[in-house]
Amino acid sequence: MNQRTVNKPAIEGGTPVRTEKIYYGHQYIDDADIQAVVEVLKSEALTCGPKIKELEDKLCRITGAKYAVVCSNGTAALHIAALAAGVGEGDEVITTPITFAASANCALYCGATPVFADIEPETYNIDPEKVEAAITQRTRAVVAVDYTGQSVALNPLKQICRKHGLTLIEDGAHVIGTKYEGKANGSIADMTTFSFHPVKTVTGGEGGAVLTNDEVLYRKLLLYRSHGITRDTSLMEHEPDGAWYYEQVDLGYNYRITDIQAALIISQLDKLDMFSKRRKEIVARYNEGFGKLEMLFVQKEIPESDTTRHLYILRIVPEKLRIDRRQFFDALAAENVCCNVHYIPTYYFPYYEKLGYRRGLCPNAEKLYEEMISLPLYYAMTDEDVESVIEAVTKIAIYYGK
Repeated sequence: MNQRTVNKPAIEGGTPVRTEKIYYGHQYIDDADIQAVVEVLKSEALTCGPKIKELEDKLCRITGAKYAVVCSNGTAALHIAALAAGVGEGDEVITTPITFAASANCALYCGATPVFADIEPETYNIDPEKVEAAITQRTRAVVAVDYTGQSVALNPLKQICRKHGLTLIEDGAHVIGTKYEGKANGSIADMTTFSFHPVKTVTGGEGGAVLTNDEVLYRKLLLYRSHGITRDTSLMEHEPDGAWYYEQVDLGYNYRITDIQAALIISQLDKLDMFSKRRKEIVARYNEGFGKLEMLFVQKEIPESDTTRHLYILRIVPEKLRIDRRQFFDALAAENVCCNVHYIPTYYFPYYEKLGYRRGLCPNAEKLYEEMISLPLYYAMTDEDVESVIEAVTKIAIYYGK
């Protein structure tokens, strides 16, 4: 097939490959999920009830982690993880710029400075060598993001953090269902955070969690989640004067999650294997469909990661196309394939510019941003949906190819 035999893209006056729009992400809710929520709504406890521990126990069973602390969202999870790691004024936290802003903001919440390390050019995850090069005497922690759901190189990062006395926080907002060297992500780093936003593999509407094998970190996480307040007498400074007694022993936050959300996440976790299998099928079909098109680059995967993909990143090869990423994105929208871009490098934002960050810090990340598009990827996509996306991408790539 060549440019002369391909129909014009819809943006150029051709007929769209789809009559209905397909979006980059969508939650899947079934009757079991609805019933789980209804049961809580009819129960005595809408929050601070039994579903919280049930969810935490389930996350531990799924991941192999010893402890789990669920909270209001993935950002809250990152914040309390940074606090538990002892991040504070004057410290530095190393992270990637190709992520949602919360991965860096959690350092700012603690009065610390985010330091951005560049990504590996083909996997798009943070480069361990760049992490080590960024370490100073002020570095306290590394927030390593499992971008798209592919695991970061956990073993090299753990070795670097042990060598320099740093805490490794795995931002696993994308990673639930993935395994690294046969072991579920969530039980490997010092702490791993999850997000249950609707576009993620498993959702609670909102919600987050921090998993750890360290009891000391676990006790801190519990405090930071709930105002720094405890009923644990071993942590109190004064003798309780009644069954009602509690103490605030630290400055924490109201980062609690409701039993309503917890019930939904528990039900969703029952479908994790099903969600993972379908996402892998879609990714495999995409890779097959795009792998031979020289105008496109397919994200590489490290052999250690058995990945449940949250995002599918299509990367254009500018030298092989007569259009740029913006035009390719718009052409897909005209075909009724509505995509997104994940992510704008964090230090591009005006807030970070005001803090003194400038473009040019991470060349690999910046180049990726100029060339990437997030394609539709979610459990409920039909085979027809998947083929429509492949057809639209192929049509545009060939029509505008050099």
